[in-house]
Amino acid sequence: MSRRPVTIVIFSGFFLLGMLFILWGILLPDIATDLKMSELVSGAFFSLFSIGMMLGAVLGGKYVSRFEHMPLLAALLSINASLLWLISLLTMWQWVLFVAVLIGIASSTIFTLGHTLIARLYEAKRFTMMGLMDFMFSLGTFAASFFVSLLYLAAENWRLPIQVLGGIMVCLSAYTYLAARSQAKMLKGQPKAERKTLSFNAVIKQPIFIFMALLSFGYGSVEFGNANWFVSYAQNGIGFTGEQSRNLLACFTAGMVVSRLVFPFLLRFVSVHRLMVIMATASLCGVFAIKLVPSLYGIGAGNLLLGLGLGGLFPLMLSAAMNIDSNNGPVLSGICIIGNSTGVQVASFSTGVWANYAPLTTAFWVIPMGGCILWLATWGYSRLVKQQHG
Repeated sequence: MSRRPVTIVIFSGFFLLGMLFILWGILLPDIATDLKMSELVSGAFFSLFSIGMMLGAVLGGKYVSRFEHMPLLAALLSINASLLWLISLLTMWQWVLFVAVLIGIASSTIFTLGHTLIARLYEAKRFTMMGLMDFMFSLGTFAASFFVSLLYLAAENWRLPIQVLGGIMVCLSAYTYLAARSQAKMLKGQPKAERKTLSFNAVIKQPIFIFMALLSFGYGSVEFGNANWFVSYAQNGIGFTGEQSRNLLACFTAGMVVSRLVFPFLLRFVSVHRLMVIMATASLCGVFAIKLVPSLYGIGAGNLLLGLGLGGLFPLMLSAAMNIDSNNGPVLSGICIIGNSTGVQVASFSTGVWANYAPLTTAFWVIPMGGCILWLATWGYSRLVKQQHG
């Protein structure tokens, strides 16, 4: 299989998924106002999206190995684009919640495919390429705030950014389909890889992968708990303007981008298990700074530190797991996504429920709590990774 077209598709797809994931948090205040969604319903939106991610991770982890990967990617991108256009046309929040589940399923399966293909194509450079792949995701989250601000100059309508993103996904799907046809012609007559259904049971029984799942849970609760609720917290809770809130969130996504770009170079000087603990510690300090230093520069610095800590942690964790058991790559990716999505679901929904009975500034404490879980799970996982490497 030729690396270049696959890498282009996956990196571009991860960039668009990064924009998509952060878009919900950025647009939430406008969506909630337009569709008359309470804080509880807003929390349910993120929870249902996460449930879709979990379902997609289970289906993807077990079954993606039974299909040709590139045609499947093209189909999933088309499905996601269609669902985005559909959600942009809806006027009832009940239907929005339903479509959010379907978008989560398709997006999660794309993640599983991306992680699996890159890990297999670049076995000798796995840490670097996994980091660059997740760097593209973070670059998408960083670009999302400016993407929305730019489109809002034309029309301050939450539906427009979603429609434009869907159109870009259609273009990428077409390129993926053409690349898949080209690959099929090149490989015609060659023996095909074995297609099989993988099992979660044997993998999840191992203590190291249990800690990996817990780490993913803490990671999801902090990353997307902050991403989904920060703009609402800063705008409605503290009193910053919409533009200030989006720019402060951009400090977080900028930190993610930088972290994922530079962490492979840090591995020349620091071992994998030590670097994971350092990053988890930076994340913990950052998330507490956001809550305890409610000034413009204090929150900006906290968001930047949080992003710097979180950014490289996920690719480090997953790459270390792939090195331990590369044959079960889709399952490992699926476990990470399930843990991550559960963390998103718990943090997002519990924040929404708490905000129904207390100010959002109080309910936002859910995110620092997730930071504590993240640090403890990272420490345990790092000890087991160290043992595996002797």
